[in-house]
Amino acid sequence: MDEKTLARDELIGLHVKIKDCKDPSWIGKSGIIVDETKNTFLLEIEDKKKKIAKNIASFEFEYKGKRITINGSKIAFRPEERIKKVR
Repeated sequence: MDEKTLARDELIGLHVKIKDCKDPSWIGKSGIIVDETKNTFLLEIEDKKKKIAKNIASFEFEYKGKRITINGSKIAFRPEERIKKVR
């Protein structure tokens, strides 16, 4: 499993942790992805929904038993387009 495999899969429902971010208040937060747009993730963190821009952060996903870190700018596509465009 590498980041390309993950990036082509469905991300909604996955657990994610913010590893690095231009906004330091986000670093270390984790939650479940409940929605995704071209430029954002909607995360459920401690029973609250928070929106974060993909292009300002690096995300660590728990995917099929592994931890994979992806820079958000590499997955800043609509979910249906990401499958075709991720290289």
